[in-house]
Amino acid sequence: MPSILVTGASGGIGRAVAEKFLSEGWTVGLMARRESLLREVADGRTNAVVLPGDVSDAASVEGVFADFLGRAGRVDVLFNNAGIFTPAAPIDEIPVSDWKRALDVNLTGMFLCARAAFGAMRRQDPMGGRIINNGSISAHVPREGSVTYTATKHAVTGLTKTLSLDGRPFDIACGQIDIGNARTELLEGIVQKARDAGEAPPPSMDVTHVAEAVWNMAALPLEANVQFMTIMATKMPYIGRG
Repeated sequence: MPSILVTGASGGIGRAVAEKFLSEGWTVGLMARRESLLREVADGRTNAVVLPGDVSDAASVEGVFADFLGRAGRVDVLFNNAGIFTPAAPIDEIPVSDWKRALDVNLTGMFLCARAAFGAMRRQDPMGGRIINNGSISAHVPREGSVTYTATKHAVTGLTKTLSLDGRPFDIACGQIDIGNARTELLEGIVQKARDAGEAPPPSMDVTHVAEAVWNMAALPLEANVQFMTIMATKMPYIGRG
């Protein structure tokens, strides 16, 4: 059976994607820091591989990939998903520690996981695979006060383009999915902030639509690639905002 490793699989978009691939019979590597939550996602299924680890730690990432390859035999797809938000503020009010934390997870974490997946895909037999990076609407247009998140997501687009180019000789495809407001626990803070201000909650969509979109990207043969996909709530102020 084909295999996928999902980072940030303990909740939100990562969990929804992992559950979709588990239901389709793939071998699914579940990577996140909290093992107890990963075991909830796995729910005793034999095609789930629980892989506690920290994407921002090079040794941890190497260990996770070695464990997954030892149990699954190969990695066909990486859903490079793990990411964090830091508190919104103008740049002069943002602690340097928040900037560094966002870089560590949102950018260095994606680099480390892509690096490990690329190396495995290049050397496995048959050679090749697919890397799907989780970008964001913020890879194109930011929200106010989001310099840490927005800068890292713009950088992810550069990572995606370079991996697409470097992967060609090795049958490694790389695409990016840019996701708008999906109803997950991460959106709850934005919704609550709007309600506290007496405003309507922002338009959002069911997270299962995101999982289906990732599935459609991953299920393609390696001769085809979705380079960039934007999926969002229809009424989000993306087109024309700014």
